[in-house]
Amino acid sequence: MRAGCGKPSIRHHLSVIRRARRARLSYDRPEPYRLANPAMAVMATTEAPRLGTLCNLTCQHCYIESSPKNDRLVYLSAAEAGEYLDEIERLGLGTQLIGFTGGEPFMNPELPAMLDLALARGFRALVLTNAMKPMHKVKPALLRLRDRYGDRLTIRVSIDHYGRQVHETERGRRSWMPTIDGLKWLAANGFAVAVASRRLSGESEDQLRRGFARLFADFGLAIDAADPVALTIFPEMDEAADIPEITEACWGILGKSPDMVMCSSSRMVVKFKGASHPTVIACTLLPYDPRFDLGPSLAAALGPVPLNHPHCAKFCVLGGGACSRN
Repeated sequence: MRAGCGKPSIRHHLSVIRRARRARLSYDRPEPYRLANPAMAVMATTEAPRLGTLCNLTCQHCYIESSPKNDRLVYLSAAEAGEYLDEIERLGLGTQLIGFTGGEPFMNPELPAMLDLALARGFRALVLTNAMKPMHKVKPALLRLRDRYGDRLTIRVSIDHYGRQVHETERGRRSWMPTIDGLKWLAANGFAVAVASRRLSGESEDQLRRGFARLFADFGLAIDAADPVALTIFPEMDEAADIPEITEACWGILGKSPDMVMCSSSRMVVKFKGASHPTVIACTLLPYDPRFDLGPSLAAALGPVPLNHPHCAKFCVLGGGACSRN
């Protein structure tokens, strides 16, 4: 990573950036911060032999390389997820949201039980899914959860573009209509729904939102494409790109705060293949980088997180990305 915050129009700040060139940012505070907003993103991946970060698709640019063959992460069981929910309550973290992602989380047969555990304790729950066949297999369980917990359960559907061609270029042939059908089923059955998309096409965010507004209107979906919560558009990432290092000087230059990035308020729980216990990761995007493995407990994972990975700058600070639903 190169030094600086990547804002070429602010030349008068270059001397400040040069002085900060060697300083990598960490969230130094008088005491460890608390996870007080959307909190633990649970990688919904049940412990099963030879199965890993399982997904029914192999996307061209998956953030964590999920596929039908990736077994670097094994499934969490409902019992293991429950242990972390217990710890959240013991620590008094003020957690509001538990996010479940994958892989394709509905491939985990224990996901409905995990959702019930989280929702029954008063948390909100968010599931990030492609809304394809694995989700349809658990429709009865989903309907029961909807009846019991209402809009405290949100299903966020991944649609990589408002047009079929770009979406299927990323996700594969015949992936478009099953996802659209899944989204329509969720909306028709009264679920709280949202959409997650990406900047794959090179269009501006305004262009993408206008395109999705047309798509939602065409299918009669009451989703506000102008709402960044209802339609989240993630920035793209490239670990090989020359990304500016985020220094202390950049926050003032960019008009942002460390509190705005995901790792100031969230943690992810995963279980590596061969491990006896899950572990806590600083960021949903970095499960494989040992620098961001914070150990098996949430209590030990509340400390500062250095922003020393390209994704920190590209996705979070400069890109404004956030996986949790605020």
